[in-house]
Amino acid sequence: MDLITGIKERRSIRKFQDRKVPHEVIEEIVNVAAYAPSWKNTQIARYIVVEDPEKIAAIATEDCTLGFAYNIKTMSNAPALVLLTMVKGRSGFEKDGSYTTPKGDRWEMFDAGIAAQTFCLAAHEKGIGTVIMGIFDENKVAEIVDIPEGQQLAAIIPMGYPVDGEVAAPPRKTAEQLLSFVE
Repeated sequence: MDLITGIKERRSIRKFQDRKVPHEVIEEIVNVAAYAPSWKNTQIARYIVVEDPEKIAAIATEDCTLGFAYNIKTMSNAPALVLLTMVKGRSGFEKDGSYTTPKGDRWEMFDAGIAAQTFCLAAHEKGIGTVIMGIFDENKVAEIVDIPEGQQLAAIIPMGYPVDGEVAAPPRKTAEQLLSFVE
């Protein structure tokens, strides 16, 4: 599939088949996601794939999801959760630890977002469904899955083979609504 088709057809998938994604496929997806651009090529994105059903169930709780029931249901049904972490103190920083930009450490989340979208597009190309989640208690999740020192949880991405049936595209704004020119 060509890039524009992939962008237009990729959807957030919340219902998955009870079928594990092979590790080789996940590795291929991460190898593609590694091409996501990042601040000064810092490549801060890291991926922890949780396949243990007990750990998935422990993350898919009110405590970890801050009570967001929709995320509990989605995570509970996923054969894998990808914990997208980011290496702290690199993106948006100088080597001495000072900020390069007035955005401060917020550039880290920008880079993590680019990495998440690239990961999800690569997964879509392989027939794998994903959804990017941001409502979670990162400290509670870190009690269940060890987050390496110097990294911070940026997003949780449930992934798996989608249940048959197309997910309709939500309405999109037009270029006329989104675009302005300064001439």
